Amino acid sequence: MAAPPDGSRVSGVSGASFRASLDLPDEAATRAFGAELARIARPGDVILLAGDLGVGKTVLARSFVQALVGGRTDVPSPTFTLVQCYDAPVFVVYHFDLYRIEHPDELLELGVEDAFADAVSLIEWPDRLGRWMPRDRLLVRLAIQEQGRVADVDGTGRYWCQRLASPVFWDVLAISSPERGNDDGKAVAS
Repeated sequence: MAAPPDGSRVSGVSGASFRASLDLPDEAATRAFGAELARIARPGDVILLAGDLGVGKTVLARSFVQALVGGRTDVPSPTFTLVQCYDAPVFVVYHFDLYRIEHPDELLELGVEDAFADAVSLIEWPDRLGRWMPRDRLLVRLAIQEQGRVADVDGTGRYWCQRLASPVFWDVLAISSPERGNDDGKAVAS
């Protein structure tokens, strides 16, 4: 495995999970991380965004979506609509905000089953998933750290462990520049 870049720490790798931590010194780094995650996203991916109010979950999700569908795309927080859908070139992105969900069964009405099967799901407030918590998932837990943020990344399930242990994931952690796209601001696979 490649060595982790500066600002990241690998705290554990096993057959069922992979954990790393990434320092995000400012909002630009959070946006760049979201865009880089979009670059490696595949249909069926479930990415959980956890953390306190105002920590940057929606900022990360917005940059993820904009990297796929264009930087000028309006990506509002789905706090009141609960879900927003975006047609990316290869898959649909569902952006869920479960803050106002009172019971996990409400998720059926939002299309969670379809999203988990064929789309990419970004889920804020994933603790409200209850029995819908998928076995294979990527948890990104954001927390305030001094002036910036820290992203604790936890991949669970064989699929995420294999992907996160690859050198491609270290490219994501390196966060070279948010400008790694084409003229439309869309992510380009390298």
